[in-house]
Amino acid sequence: MRFLTNKTWSQQKLAQKLRVDQAEHASLLSWEHRRLLIHAAKTALAAGLCWWLALHFGLHDGYWGAISAIIVLQSNFGSTITASRDRLLGTLIGAVFGFSFSLFGSLPWNYVLALVAAVTLCGLLGFRSSSRLAGVTITIVMLVQNASSHWTVALDRVSQVFLGIVIALLVSTFVFPDRARLRLRDGLAQEFLVLSTFFEEVLHGFGGSPSESLATKREDALASLRGNNALLEAARNEPSGGPGWREGLNMLAQFGRSIFDALVALEFAVRDSHDDKYVEQLEPALGRLVVDIRSGFHSLAACIHHWRFHAAPPGINLEEDITQLEARMAEVRHTGSQFSQAEILRAYAVQLHLKQIAQLLRAARVETSHTVGEAQKQE
Repeated sequence: MRFLTNKTWSQQKLAQKLRVDQAEHASLLSWEHRRLLIHAAKTALAAGLCWWLALHFGLHDGYWGAISAIIVLQSNFGSTITASRDRLLGTLIGAVFGFSFSLFGSLPWNYVLALVAAVTLCGLLGFRSSSRLAGVTITIVMLVQNASSHWTVALDRVSQVFLGIVIALLVSTFVFPDRARLRLRDGLAQEFLVLSTFFEEVLHGFGGSPSESLATKREDALASLRGNNALLEAARNEPSGGPGWREGLNMLAQFGRSIFDALVALEFAVRDSHDDKYVEQLEPALGRLVVDIRSGFHSLAACIHHWRFHAAPPGINLEEDITQLEARMAEVRHTGSQFSQAEILRAYAVQLHLKQIAQLLRAARVETSHTVGEAQKQE
């Protein structure tokens, strides 16, 4: 038994825009390809500027600035800030330890001690990503043969890295800026559309044959969750985009994880239900709830895409659907003797999981609306 309806035209366009449905003919200059080309151009620009400035001001080993710019310039501003912080801290710690430990002892023991001390300090400060960069800087300061003193090498290294970071941040800010929070917003909209397809595939097997693509849809949903978690970390390092932006994005990400867990539980509940007949007793209340939940996923995705949450979606009343399903289950309870206990328990489990998913969808919209400071309308 399948509880599916055709997508509306607007839902199809939203799914294509957010890259859930593949276009029939992929363009050579698709959104992803354009973004890749822009990032490549920004990286080349930042590296070239660093090299030109190093030559113009007579800096030693000007390639280090270009290397730093290439490493820290990420696909979005938040990730660039994170990479810049890690690289700058690692370089500063490595330069200080490399110079300090070069003043006493002899190689290789002072070099080994410097590495141990720097990596340990980075770990204690919570900057494990900086520990590798600290080790690289120590190696350059203490082991690379140079006519200059260790202090000069350390100072040159820090100045070149600082130059690369500044140029990378400027390019990331002013040249085709790509904000992690905006990508996360569209990523979360996409996530709820992907969760909707997972929901449909799960219910495909309720009272019918299991969907062959269920495992694929589950993995797609999990991949979307993981990708958005990475974007969320990057977005936290960006300047605020308005009232409640960070809190709203974080709340939606949490609701997405909770809904995914509920869908996995629903998947287990409908397992081995292909011969169940008790579910037919729950119509039409069960079908209406399923259709409205599916519409609720798409409505929430549209709310995220437009960043407007205060208006209740027209034609969707999840609370009323839940009440009608509970009433229907009470009506058919006397027929339970005609069916196996396993069928009845599965039906009750499915009803509970559907109720949880519906409540999470509504709460995601309402609580996000409060969080971002929207004026509430009568529900």
